[in-house]
Amino acid sequence: MTVTMNAIYEGGQLRLLEALSLPEHTLVHVRLETVERDAERAEWLAQGERALTKVWDNDADDVYNELLAQ
Repeated sequence: MTVTMNAIYEGGQLRLLEALSLPEHTLVHVRLETVERDAERAEWLAQGERALTKVWDNDADDVYNELLAQ
């Protein structure tokens, strides 16, 4: 399984910004890539996330899921 997620390095440790769904004591391989703080890139990513949220998070999906459950 490959997962890509963000983390912050603080106090000598990496702190993940979201939880992992792994059993305790799971051995993992970590590859680090630093991310430059770029305001323009951050805004593009935020705009993309807002656009996707509008598409993914809508009432029409709930109706479709109800129809599938019948």
